[in-house]
Amino acid sequence: MTNAATFDTWHANAADSPAWARIFQRALSLPPEVVSNSLLTWAGLAEVIAALRVAPGQILVDLACGRGGYSHEVARRTGARLVGLDLSAVAVAIAARGGPRGQARFCVADFTAPGLRDHSAHAVMCIDAIQFGDPPLAALRQCRRILAGGGRLAVTAWEPSGLAPETVPAVIHQVNLGRDLLEVGFEQIEVTEKPEWSAAQRALYEAALQADAGGDPALASLRKEATQVLAAFDVMRRVLATATAPAETAGAAPGPP
Repeated sequence: MTNAATFDTWHANAADSPAWARIFQRALSLPPEVVSNSLLTWAGLAEVIAALRVAPGQILVDLACGRGGYSHEVARRTGARLVGLDLSAVAVAIAARGGPRGQARFCVADFTAPGLRDHSAHAVMCIDAIQFGDPPLAALRQCRRILAGGGRLAVTAWEPSGLAPETVPAVIHQVNLGRDLLEVGFEQIEVTEKPEWSAAQRALYEAALQADAGGDPALASLRKEATQVLAAFDVMRRVLATATAPAETAGAAPGPP
């Protein structure tokens, strides 16, 4: 499993690379002010927001929030009170500097042990990071624990396509959201393949391979990632998984996590 120091370096390098940011903005159709640390498109973020069904003043938890660009945008559009958690102290420090004051707080935490109260959130999102749970089931159990009855979960991820050939990256090989969400107790589970998100990801990686890293460690890392992922691209599928916490927990009123 990737450790906090690795993510700290990754986020610090990306934050200092305008060329890295331009590749992400163009491929994902992101506004220049939005900091991305994932591979979700701008249109895809709107789908996540719609799936969360979170209302103004309600509590939204973003697990593995990274540098907070998507977190702040979801809070801005919905009026939700945001709690962002990430393993990287560097990412959390960057996230805490963005967005309107008083609407969000960001903390360093492992999303398999977030330290939040049971049933304290109305909605939880995890963008392109559930595979880093050890195993992913552990992170999904925490999502189930912290959601109040009727609360919504939205997860974007990759799953093996077909029989999970050996070329699938090890962290993706074990992901099966339909199975795992059911096992940890969620209801109303939907896992939808998103080929348009895959197309944007491919375009991003192809742009990275055409770029000259020129001593830029963020671009060099992205080029390496692109080479590895594109080699297995056709045996993975991009998905949005949504689910609802059962109403049996409705008696636990959400409050400050």
